[in-house]
Amino acid sequence: MNSPQEASFATTGEKPHAEKKTPSITVSPRAVEAIKKQIQKRNVPDTSLRVGIRGGGCSGFSYVIEFHDGAPRARDHVYDHVANDGTPVRVVVDPKSLVYLNGTMLEWEEKLLQKGFKFLNPQEQASCGCGHSFQV
Repeated sequence: MNSPQEASFATTGEKPHAEKKTPSITVSPRAVEAIKKQIQKRNVPDTSLRVGIRGGGCSGFSYVIEFHDGAPRARDHVYDHVANDGTPVRVVVDPKSLVYLNGTMLEWEEKLLQKGFKFLNPQEQASCGCGHSFQV
């Protein structure tokens, strides 16, 4: 026997409503610590880290990481984190960028000759050798 939802679908022709997930990014604990250090070095009150994308680059889009001073913009998605020592860390993303960054993890990498933030983006179809440009 069909469930009530299936029966409704069969008689009305409409699909059952799927639960909509809010787009989001995650920030690794290592990245939170790195953001905290960078903001403390800068020493400007109410500073956040803004992540996003811009059109351009060799593959179509480029990742953007910059400081944002003051309150987030009205439509920004805000991600508040707490560093190991209790320091609040805020990351903001504009809604257009979040479409392309949905599901992304912001990671901090330290290699022998290089250290920095890395975007682990499941929507990325191809990337350039520079590591800053990608295609969806």
